[in-house]
Amino acid sequence: MTDPEGKVVTVGVTGASGAILAQAALRLLEADPRVAHVHLVVTETGQRLFAHELGILATHAKQLPALVTGTRATKIEVLPNKDVGASIASGSYSVDAMVVIPCSMGTLAAIANGTSEDLLARAADVVLKEGRRLVLCIRDTPFNRIHLENMLRAQQAGAVIMPAILSYYHQPKTIEDLVEQYVYRVLAQLGLPQEKQYQWRGQGKGKAQEA
Repeated sequence: MTDPEGKVVTVGVTGASGAILAQAALRLLEADPRVAHVHLVVTETGQRLFAHELGILATHAKQLPALVTGTRATKIEVLPNKDVGASIASGSYSVDAMVVIPCSMGTLAAIANGTSEDLLARAADVVLKEGRRLVLCIRDTPFNRIHLENMLRAQQAGAVIMPAILSYYHQPKTIEDLVEQYVYRVLAQLGLPQEKQYQWRGQGKGKAQEA
């Protein structure tokens, strides 16, 4: 563990559709007592995504965490995507894990090919080279060959490829049910298992229950 008092997590948000996924992840990370600090990097198209899909338009980047989570968001620090000299751009600065949610195909390509042209791609590159956990929540369909090859390259380098494929066996009643269960699984990949994550108990053993 990087911080003796809690985990340090980097969250990247790109312009791929799925702002609600990022919102749910940030809310859960902010509320999780196991998390000490969250570095948030939002691309320019990611900012447009929050505005278009959630109606969230921050006049200043520092306002974004509170607007997205609906809380004071004291754990979340916004880092400019253009600041390639930020703390998370160096392997000497330790984070426990990173997630890109949602992850566009352009960002996937940058990570898979190690271009590191902005902070988000550089931070992901650092996480991979240091052998830390990186989860990429791909949000696009259908996949062409370039997408698939980039996913394979990233996975072979150590990333977890976790497309935003929703589950239905927990009998969701609302969009929020679908989103939350997906994000619970994402956070579990970061070493933060969620109490409300639904777990299948197997057929013939009664109805599956939440963990």
